[in-house]
This record gives sequence, structure tokens and C-alpha cells, in this order.
Amino acid sequence: MNFIKFHKKDIYISIISLLILISIALFIEHPWPRDFLVSIFSFGLLAMSLNMLIGFAGMVSFGHAAFFALGAYAFGLLLQNDNFVIYFGQFSIPIAFVLSVLITGLYSAIIGIICVRLNDIYFAFLTLAFQMFLYSVIVSWVSLTGGDQGLMGGIPRPPFLGIDLSDSIHRYIFCSIIFVLCIFILRILNKSNFGYTLRLIRDNAERAEFIGIRVLRVKLICFVIASMMASVGGIIMALFTSGAYPEWAFWTQSGEAIFMIMLGGVSIFIGPLVGTILLRSINDIVQIYSNHSDLVIGIIIMLVVLGLRKGLVEYFLEKISFKKK
Repeated sequence: MNFIKFHKKDIYISIISLLILISIALFIEHPWPRDFLVSIFSFGLLAMSLNMLIGFAGMVSFGHAAFFALGAYAFGLLLQNDNFVIYFGQFSIPIAFVLSVLITGLYSAIIGIICVRLNDIYFAFLTLAFQMFLYSVIVSWVSLTGGDQGLMGGIPRPPFLGIDLSDSIHRYIFCSIIFVLCIFILRILNKSNFGYTLRLIRDNAERAEFIGIRVLRVKLICFVIASMMASVGGIIMALFTSGAYPEWAFWTQSGEAIFMIMLGGVSIFIGPLVGTILLRSINDIVQIYSNHSDLVIGIIIMLVVLGLRKGLVEYFLEKISFKKK
């Protein structure tokens, strides 16, 4: 009861957001809004989970997209296994979903034990090293992953509980529910004692250690949770594309997630999500008129960083609060 009372506003926002997202599928026939939003769900979770490390705990990771890719590949490989689909039948997709998240969590726990012992640039580059290790495995293990062509043959989508993910409407609504649920979980963590502990560690790790907080353990838990959330984004993208591709595990994908955070703002909870919408929108619009989308995005990010010195959401909220005063 106390939980519902404490998170009453967040619950209302989540329900309203979900209803709006579902109404888009029901009342807009053109597939573009659904396709665009599914990409926002996927990369938004990547950015929001990365900001759990950067914004909550002060751990800048250059290799976070590895977990995004691992979730996608694990999900695709499980469903491409005929024995797996035959054994679990109509529950193949939910079980593959859960197993993929758990596999990513286990992998992140193993490398996290090493990574969280380091700070600042050493942590950042070690995560990048592990990402490039995973990328090299994906590219070189052609018989399993399809190499640089990605998973071949598509990902089966057997219906379960009346949900047919081969249908674009069902798939969109399913992804909407998963996305809203994950954002709600991140919000709960942000407002919980765990979230405050992370911010204390971010601001002064020595003080946190002094008052009895096991800093390395808390950092590792944060690292694993963020990785599992990123894997959900990868699974959504795998469902959307019916495949998984090595570019998702390349360092540029992690860089793009950092750009999303920089555009929206690191200190505002929904900042990375706003940054995702802006970056994906800019990319889609520029590609209509030019092939130089990377150049345009780079210029825009440079202007935001050098001109505002903060994310757009942070800037506008600061302006609004200043006018009220």
C-alpha cells in the first residue's frame, strides 16, 4: 500500500503513457509511427540504462552496447533452435526473453566483478575492451552468429497467450508494454534507497565506504541491472528487425547512446529518452535530404555541448525555474 502511495504519480504517468502509445497503433494505420516508436523503445532503453551507470553512479561506460547486442543475439539464437521451440512450444518467446536477460545479467556480473574495481577512464576503457571482445566473437564465429551478415533466416515468432508477434500491431503493443514497464522499474530504482546510495557513491565514494556502504557490491549490482535493461532494448530491436547484427556490438553504438544522454541531459531522469527521440528524429530527417547524417549530428552535438554545456532538457528546465523566480 505504501509502495502504491509513494509511486502514485509515476503509476498514473505510466498508465497514461501506455494508453497513448496503444492508441497510436489503434487509430493510425500508417506503419511509420509504430516503426519509429519501436526504435525509440529499443534505443531509449539503451540510453536510459546507460544513464543508470553515468547519471546514478558516475560510472562512464564506453561498452554498454555490448549488452544490447548480447540480449538480441541470445534471444535470436534461442528461437532459431528448433529443439528449443519444440520443447517450450507456445511459451518459447517469453522463456527466450527471460533467458536472454538472465544470460546478459550473468555475463555482465562476470565482467563487472573486474570492471567496477576501476574508476574513471580505466573503467570506461575496460568496458570498451570487453565490448570489442564480444564484437570480435560475433564477427568471427560465423557458424553460430552469421558473422558480419548477422543472424540469417529471421527469428521465429510463435504465438503465445493469444499474442502473435508476427503481426505488426501485436508486436508494437507488446513492445510498448515492455518499454513502459522497464522505464517504470528504472524510475522506482531512481527514487529508492538504492538510487540514493548510488548518488552518494557518485558524489563521494570514500564517504560512502566510511559509513558502511559496500561500494563495490552496490556498483556491481547497478552494473548488472543496467546491463539487463540494455538487453531488453536489444531484444525489442531483434523482434522488430527479425534479426541481430554485429553493428549493435560495435563501439559506435555505445557512442551513440552517450550522445543521446548528452543531448537530453544526464541529471534529468527522462533526459536520455528525450535525447533518443531527438537523435533518431534528426537522423531520419537528415537521411531524407542527405547522406551526411553523421556530420550533421556531430555538429548539433558539438553546438549543444559547447553552447549550452548541458542537455536540452536540463537547459529548458533551468530556464523555466529561473523565470518563475
